[in-house]
Amino acid sequence: MKKLLVLALALILALGCVSALAEEELPESLNIQVLVWKYDDTYGSTVRAAMEKWAAYYSEEMGIDIQLTMYDAADDIGKQIEQATMICSQGCDFVIINLAEVSNGAALTTMFQEAGIPFLFYNKQPAEATVQEVLVDTGTIFIGTLARQAGDMQGQILYDLYTADNSIDRNGDGKLQYVMLMGEPQNDEAIARSQYSVETAEELGLEMEQIGETLVCNWDQAQAQEAINAVWAAEGDNIEVIFANNDQMALGAIAALNGYGYNTGNEGDPSVVVLGVDAIDAALVSIENGGMTGTVLQDGDAMGQANILCAINGALGRDWLDGTDYEYTDDPYHCIRIPYAMITAETLAEDAAAE
Repeated sequence: MKKLLVLALALILALGCVSALAEEELPESLNIQVLVWKYDDTYGSTVRAAMEKWAAYYSEEMGIDIQLTMYDAADDIGKQIEQATMICSQGCDFVIINLAEVSNGAALTTMFQEAGIPFLFYNKQPAEATVQEVLVDTGTIFIGTLARQAGDMQGQILYDLYTADNSIDRNGDGKLQYVMLMGEPQNDEAIARSQYSVETAEELGLEMEQIGETLVCNWDQAQAQEAINAVWAAEGDNIEVIFANNDQMALGAIAALNGYGYNTGNEGDPSVVVLGVDAIDAALVSIENGGMTGTVLQDGDAMGQANILCAINGALGRDWLDGTDYEYTDDPYHCIRIPYAMITAETLAEDAAAE
């Protein structure tokens, strides 16, 4: 049912946009380039697929040949700068940017402004110290999520679990001992998810106690698995909750836990709470099978559509939101926030029953 509602809303938005744009004279084609931080990020792959889908859709509906070209920076800002240099030398109508390094957005904006190529940022928000230079002064837009909302929802999921069954406090000391798996130390999303997952749980009444230092795993499954193996060797059964800034790190934690007989999904086997963000397919399967406990949906399709709609407007010299139903949030710069949603075994069962 939820999927049908999302599709219906997307169609309404699409038709409204096409109707508005159809009244003006449009070019025969648009050359849109996309700088991607790394192709092997699972959530990012859903956004890339969505951009391709929506570019094809609007090409047909608007009668414009939207040529979409993507580049993989492989998590290397130096490589992304080289790609941007090539784009500037060849020229294009618009650039969609997924930063390889959030603190270096100005290196790209300077080049694109000098080349007269409009651009926007998505998914990885430029670092706070660079917002004025990269977003405000350039007059561009950021399309992403509200940085703290995923953390808030992780904290809410944990509170709901504890309220329903306080046996997740396995040692019965009235506290929940947790490990934090962080994406990147300078990434606003990672910082907010790490902070507010715990703060929200505490504000709701849970007593939290961190085990060791925050473990930076760079959004990577293998790094997270290695990190949990290391902390488990020292703390083992003391761990009751693992917060992960994304699902890939959460799945890495599950792989480590499985090696100790935890979170297998088999009746009678012990488990700890493992919470992720993104709701990638592998995470949903893990939740259904008793591995991960929950995740927070980050809607890759909605982000991909917003990227394409705003890129079209930017390439045509229109206001970013012309012909759309998007609204700016209360940020000091133009920003569209894609909402999150909480996902647990219970919500997955409800959705399955409703279909």
